[in-house]
Amino acid sequence: MATIRNLKIKNSTCKRIVKELHSYEKEVEREAAKTADMKDKGADPYDLKQQENVLGESRMMIPDCHKRLEAALDDLKSTLAELEETDVKEGPEVEDAKKTVVDVEKQFHTEDA
Repeated sequence: MATIRNLKIKNSTCKRIVKELHSYEKEVEREAAKTADMKDKGADPYDLKQQENVLGESRMMIPDCHKRLEAALDDLKSTLAELEETDVKEGPEVEDAKKTVVDVEKQFHTEDA
């Protein structure tokens, strides 16, 4: 049975994963710029290869974050639906969860476009 406590936890999970995703995206931008700078300056091939590995690892984290965010969003939606079935349709926690669902879905739609 879904409770307000579960809703808060799942909502916080979604928010945390969104922050994590943004962090990885910024990291990829930074590392890509650093790699390009190293190529322009003619850095040591070994150092350049290591930097490319770092960039590759950062890029691999983004799809993983997307999968975790989709799963967390589905959990949040199902918990919200369960609470609405038990006539808990209002309250700050419910409103915050609904806002999070809308924000995350908006993010998915802008990335797909």
